[in-house]
Amino acid sequence: MKYRKLGKNGPEISVIGFGSWAIGGAGWASAWGNQDDAQSVDSIRAALDAGINFYDTAAVYGLGHSEAVLGEALRGDRDKVVIATKCGLVWDEAGSITKSGAYDSVIREAEASLKRLGTDYIDLYQMHWPDSEVSAEETMRAMDKLVQDGKVRFVGVSNYNVEQLERSLTVRHVDSLQPPYSILRPAAEQELLPFCLANGIGVVAYSPLTSGLLSGNYTYDTKFGEDDWRSRNKAHTGEGLRSNVDRAEKLKVIAARYDITLPQLAVAYDLAHPALTSALVGVRKPSHILSVLPAIDVVLDDAVLAEIRAIAVG
Repeated sequence: MKYRKLGKNGPEISVIGFGSWAIGGAGWASAWGNQDDAQSVDSIRAALDAGINFYDTAAVYGLGHSEAVLGEALRGDRDKVVIATKCGLVWDEAGSITKSGAYDSVIREAEASLKRLGTDYIDLYQMHWPDSEVSAEETMRAMDKLVQDGKVRFVGVSNYNVEQLERSLTVRHVDSLQPPYSILRPAAEQELLPFCLANGIGVVAYSPLTSGLLSGNYTYDTKFGEDDWRSRNKAHTGEGLRSNVDRAEKLKVIAARYDITLPQLAVAYDLAHPALTSALVGVRKPSHILSVLPAIDVVLDDAVLAEIRAIAVG
């Protein structure tokens, strides 16, 4: 495994991170289907054995279940891992989810996450989505208080734009940003990644396989169930799916030159950007993360990166 420092102040984390959305099983993660907890634990342990030390979850994944499973699986190895979780999406007794970046809400969420994770500190605490009703400064003040109280080591944000990052930085340093970033979703390259690189903010990319589009498994005839959000997503249906399948087939040709798979190429592409610290791979079973590990040794030169970008926009 290879490791990179998270921003200018953060810990050393594995360049491939364990994405824990699907192991929540129910609630918000149900679009991916039910998940067996024993298989989730096996996946977590297999990743640890492979040298992965960065585990990313969120309170809302499975409405707390992902945190509980992750905490239990890592209980005996707490000092060997960097656990990241998120706040800002809260739910009521009916499971209805709303955004909240309010100071008191962030503090309450952290306390609840600490209990579910079975730990007395969170390595990286991230605001999941910006709350348009609350200033970025107020949210960051709550994060800073958690650091002062020793309950959080480092602070990050997810799905923020440059303006929201700038406002957050007026309160304290932001250790990381978690944006969507992939060959098929490269928008972060325009402003976000350069801003983070210039300001010492680590970047943890999520969805490097673009929700399966770069898995290499989709065809023109791929269909998703009605309860799967992809069945309502333009990139995964109709002409959007056909275009993305065509792109994937062209990218497979490049992957073949390196004797790697398309998912490995997708992860290597993310890691090639100088702003990137780690790429999160969503996991349901051990093979999902173990199969992409060869990506860490792939070096893509500028000419190949340009070729990949041309396919992505073509």
